[in-house]
Amino acid sequence: MQRSPRVALLIETSNAYGRELLHGIRAYLREHRPWSISLVEAGRGAKPPQWLQDWKGDGGIARIETPAIARAVAATGLPAVDLSAARLLPSLPWLETDDRAIGQMAAAHLRERGFTHLAYCGEARFNWSRWREAAFAAAAAAAGQTVHVFPEPEPAAAPDWSAGLAALVRWIRRLPRPVGIFTGYDIRGVQVLEACRRLGVAVPDEVAVLGVDNDELLCDLADPPLSSVQPDTRRTCYEAAALLERLMSGGAVRPDGRLFPPLGVVTRRSTDVVAVEDPAVSAAVRFIREHACDGIGVGDVLRKVAVSRRVLEGRFRRLLGCSPHDQIQRVKLDRVKRMLLETDLPLSVIAERAGFAHVEYLSVAFKKQVGVPPSEYRAGRRGPAAPSPA
Repeated sequence: MQRSPRVALLIETSNAYGRELLHGIRAYLREHRPWSISLVEAGRGAKPPQWLQDWKGDGGIARIETPAIARAVAATGLPAVDLSAARLLPSLPWLETDDRAIGQMAAAHLRERGFTHLAYCGEARFNWSRWREAAFAAAAAAAGQTVHVFPEPEPAAAPDWSAGLAALVRWIRRLPRPVGIFTGYDIRGVQVLEACRRLGVAVPDEVAVLGVDNDELLCDLADPPLSSVQPDTRRTCYEAAALLERLMSGGAVRPDGRLFPPLGVVTRRSTDVVAVEDPAVSAAVRFIREHACDGIGVGDVLRKVAVSRRVLEGRFRRLLGCSPHDQIQRVKLDRVKRMLLETDLPLSVIAERAGFAHVEYLSVAFKKQVGVPPSEYRAGRRGPAAPSPA
């Protein structure tokens, strides 16, 4: 009987991102041969486990966040795959969530809600945070906006929570309002919400807050519940497992980077707002969000707000950068994406529930916005298709 490969997983279990990576490995193993796993409970940047020094295994998957972890992984001499944006071992194949796409998605989400003032709060000591900030700022600049960045230092260690909270309070107090704040990850988003609470700032009317990782427990415990960009974390590690399997079988894998775009924004109350002073546009957007999947058209919106089509079109383009029809399509297609990923419903049922009269029209509209047909989108995000090169 063939022996199961012995695989070390140096992935933190202390946060949702690390646990989602582990879910990706579990999904791969359920579809392929089993591995004998060595895994210990750990936090981000923890020291390499002592057992790794004398461990006799076949390969490993690691979030190589520190030089110590890099040295330990290199010392084993075994096939390995890196999941960290730190990129401390360039000789290894590297898979990561697409931080630039995350930043772009965050900017679009806040702009769709009418925010002309934008801000970013992350942690400059991490590559992924700087990449998200740069993409967020570039997307804002393309729309004629600037981003206020939290002026944090770059400490060698994680900042103290209390001191960081006091600095956030001072920073938020000076921001123009209403403002949409994109935070590098969910815990930072929770901290920003706490700073707003101490200031007595209304969320989301004065300050909207958007995180990353969609840690459901953390986001739902926040007050108000935190909206968050959901990375395709499970798929990232599913593909990492496939690469390691190839390496352990003697196959060749180039040490390239592969990035995986986010799945979307999970909207909760922290960004559930229309931040425009124009009452007609605000009312139109709320009506569209509530009824787009009921099969409404622009005519239905006009009857709700009682202004001419030309006036509403002009105000939408000036304040939101799109037309009322574009907004309706966006809401409908967002629902289509969720159902493609979260259900096994046939496309005909999805089309009906999302407000499309014909499956053919849904397919054409979906491919135009997303770039691939609905069937390919579903298969690519849920199955083992090859990832895109960085």
